[in-house]
Amino acid sequence: MVETLRLSPAICAYPDDTYENLKIEVVLPGIEKENISFKVVEDGFYIRATKEGVEYADSYAVCCPISPEKATATYSNGVLNVTVPYQQPFEKAIDVKIE
Repeated sequence: MVETLRLSPAICAYPDDTYENLKIEVVLPGIEKENISFKVVEDGFYIRATKEGVEYADSYAVCCPISPEKATATYSNGVLNVTVPYQQPFEKAIDVKIE
């Protein structure tokens, strides 16, 4: 039986120069794109990536609400780059009728 080594990937998350998007960089050496699962919600994200004998997995919270439906990602040379816009103030606010 082959034992799987479980690791947290190296991650760097920071706002872009205009403070409109959260940029996420995940280092996944030797992982094929089709073996990566990246999920994002408005208050965090989850990464899982596998190759024979190694599994990278972890979840992370973010400090400001983001818009997961607008996330974009690219993968090249072992680095996953994700851009997710921050939610605009009151983007998901509900107008309450006052009686």
